[in-house]
Amino acid sequence: MSERETSRDLPVIHDRRERRPADLFKVEQVDLEFANGERRTYERLISRGVGAVIVVAMPDDDHALLIREYACGVHRYELGLPKGRLEPGETHIEGANRELQEECGYAAHSLTELGYLTLAPGYMTHRTHVILARDLYPSRLPGDEPEEIEVIKWPLNDLVSLIRREDCSEGRTIAALYMARDMLGAGDS
Repeated sequence: MSERETSRDLPVIHDRRERRPADLFKVEQVDLEFANGERRTYERLISRGVGAVIVVAMPDDDHALLIREYACGVHRYELGLPKGRLEPGETHIEGANRELQEECGYAAHSLTELGYLTLAPGYMTHRTHVILARDLYPSRLPGDEPEEIEVIKWPLNDLVSLIRREDCSEGRTIAALYMARDMLGAGDS
């Protein structure tokens, strides 16, 4: 295996059960009237919490830090960017620096918000703010992960190879990497 690939045993599933949707999210009905007089009722999922961040952490001008962690939705290990929900009272920048320390073992002197991404704007209110982190230095905070997260340095000019991998399918990661690459002017080689 190359330095970018490692094998890890999947967690064992001991039980599965359904939960009531109200335990996980709130559904809101919205009655609308459009400019042409048409009326419709839409439903949307209301985000719980105060938002989320995804961090493009750059240890140098040419690479981004990816993490390999277990993704329960697809029951496999996925490569992606460090990310997480904001804590109450935390700014996007503070949350990004905290997530970076918890998941990668680094903090950043320079953090810049590049914009935000939505998962499904047709029916979800959730936003994930994209933060570019530069001028990194070692700093670790305890996180909530059940096992150690592997950190991988990936060349920003080789995103095509990354998105062709089966273990990198998370849309926010892919979009955030392209946002950072284009802002920095480092295209695919």
